[in-house]
Order: sequence, then C-alpha cells, then structure tokens
Amino acid sequence: MAEFNPANYEVNPLKKYFRQAKVYITLPSQGKYWPEGSLEHTENMEFPVFAMTAKDELSMKTPDALLNGEATVSLVQSCVPNIKDAWHMPSIDLDAILIAIRLATYGEQMDLETTIPNTDIAKSYALDLRQVLNQLVTNQFEDVITLGEMTVTIRPLTYKEFTEASLKTFEEQRIFALVNDETIPDADKVKQFSQSFMKLTELTVFTMTKGIVSIQIGDDVVSNRAHIEEFIQNVEKSFYTELTDHFELQKKKFGIQPIPVTSTDEEVKEGAPVEWKIPVVFDQSNFFA
Repeated sequence: MAEFNPANYEVNPLKKYFRQAKVYITLPSQGKYWPEGSLEHTENMEFPVFAMTAKDELSMKTPDALLNGEATVSLVQSCVPNIKDAWHMPSIDLDAILIAIRLATYGEQMDLETTIPNTDIAKSYALDLRQVLNQLVTNQFEDVITLGEMTVTIRPLTYKEFTEASLKTFEEQRIFALVNDETIPDADKVKQFSQSFMKLTELTVFTMTKGIVSIQIGDDVVSNRAHIEEFIQNVEKSFYTELTDHFELQKKKFGIQPIPVTSTDEEVKEGAPVEWKIPVVFDQSNFFA
C-alpha cells in the first residue's frame, strides 16, 4: 500500500487559474432525448462551455480517434462538463456544441477561406459564430408526424448512432467509385455494385428504424423495435418516402446553413456570379484557429 502523503491532498494553489466557463449554451434539444444520467441538467437549462485544453486539441488531430468518434466524445465531455456521456448526445445538438466550444476557445469570428466560383480569386470571409449558434438553438425538432391513420413519434439519432450511420456515406462513395472504375470487368462491377447497394439499403433502414420511437394506430401504440423494423421493411413506398422526407427536413434544420455572398462589381467582371453561397463545414482545417 502506498504511503499516505498529506501533500497529495492539499488544495492546489494554481486551481484559481484553471480554465473558466467562457460561454453558456442552450441546447437545440432543450435537454430532451438525452437518456437519464447522460446530461446533468441545470435550473435554467443553460450549460457552461469551457475552452479546449492542449490535450483536447491534440486528440482532435488524431485521425483514428476522429474517424470512430472518440475524439469528439472526449472533446465534448471535457469542454461541457454537464455532459456525462456524449455518445448519447442527440445529433441535433452536435453542431451547436462544437460551435460553442470553438467560440469559447478562439472567439466569435471564424474565417472561411474559399475560391470565388468561375474565377481564380481566393478570398476570406468572416463568419460570426454567435449568429450561427443563435440560429441553431432557436430551431425546434418536430417529433410527431401524422401519416394517414398513423401517428409516428420520432427522435433524433444519438451521436453513436449517427457515427455508425456514417458508414452509409462510405457505401455511397464505394458505389460511385465502382460505376466510374473502367478497370473493373463489367461482371465483377455488377456483383460488387449489388453487394454495396444491398448494404446501403440495410443501413438506410437501420437509420430509419432507430429514429422511430413508436407508431400509433387508434388506441394501439407499437414501440417494439422488431415490429417497427418489420413494418418499415414491408410498408408502401409512399409512407416510407414521406417519413424519410420528414427526417431529412429535421436534419437540415439543425445543420449549419450556407452563407449568402454578393460579389463585387470587379469580381463579376472576372466571371463571378452576382450572388452565391459558401458552405460551412467544420473540419480540422477550420475548426482550429
């Protein structure tokens, strides 16, 4: 047994210099959809956000940790202490939390570097992160939709489910690559395409069913996961399409919208469109100042 050392239990005189909360954020989810124990609520539902530590920044530059989501989970739990398990974070809260962390670490402005369309002109545009954050937190997730005789209750995917569903993107890229790869014989291409398409279909159904909490018909409420999955696999296309469109609409509401830009007269003379938009994507190239 290690020898007791009173010095190890003394209050650190440097503690008053530890990082302090720089931003307070209201979550777009309003604290809904978080499983018990994953989020420590506050009285006013505003949560303190701390700046990143050096360790946080290093973890966000580790490719493997970024790919599997570990780096993001570690970052969120470090900078927003009230979040106890970020794997269960509703996906609609993700962008708002990341913006708040960047805002707390580097300030209100983020520069977007881009090339003006139809020209070789490189230009930087300043993005006010507070405005973007305000837009995200004022949106409301519509978790009930009526389709015919059925009332469907849905929820946003958790960050863990969202990360798993990102495999869908890889399959879409794989299909696109197969179609355009002239070195693969047609017979092999058809076989691989079929396998990838089947996997993509399964992932799409998986994503859909995970987001459905229950389906009500009259007085009957179905919440059994197996029953809901079987229903989605056998329902008419029109029902599936309407439900998919609703999910996509909710997802879009909580994404960061492109920034509208008006070109100068000089830029228009160089071939630039009069009006265009800059997509805003948080990645390693622009998340860090």
